[in-house]
Amino acid sequence: MTTAPPARTPRRHRARLLVPAALAVLVCTATTAAASDTSPKTTATTVATVGSHHEGAQRPKAMLDDWLRLWNGDYDRAPGIISPAFRVHAALMDGGDGSSIRGVDGLVAWIAQTRAAFTDLRFTEQIAPLVDGHYASIRWTATGTYAGGFPGAKAAPGTVITFTGTDTLRMRDGRFVEYWVNTDTLQLLTQLKAL
Repeated sequence: MTTAPPARTPRRHRARLLVPAALAVLVCTATTAAASDTSPKTTATTVATVGSHHEGAQRPKAMLDDWLRLWNGDYDRAPGIISPAFRVHAALMDGGDGSSIRGVDGLVAWIAQTRAAFTDLRFTEQIAPLVDGHYASIRWTATGTYAGGFPGAKAAPGTVITFTGTDTLRMRDGRFVEYWVNTDTLQLLTQLKAL
């Protein structure tokens, strides 16, 4: 009579998979504040690059820093990093796909509209950006104070909200030309009591 080997529990198997992944995240992750004249100094900055040299990653990193500054209300940054041919790919709250947001002026208007609903809205880098050739991706956290006026929201003005997202941008000739955004809308709408 042969005895079958003891079955491994899914928990052990899953734990083995998660530990290397967690170590990889720890090695590649650094948290920085989105730089501005009033923000805390950056403690560490890591740019994970795939298929590019360190020198080639410096310009995309500077562009991503300016990208966060732009979302933090420094609109003067836009012409230096946004192409006139800039296009947005996003599922918007009004049901649109973002295709109407084009160029520097369209992006700045969209950012200003977003910031009007949340005073002191602040975007910070959550993990180090990834740069691969003509593409860059950054994971961010946004925190701000709800100012009121968001359709369907029952949260009181003055409610502090925090939500996360990931921006993926395509670069050409030293500027961003395309933008894909993935925002945790459920997290935002739950805090706004809009569900």
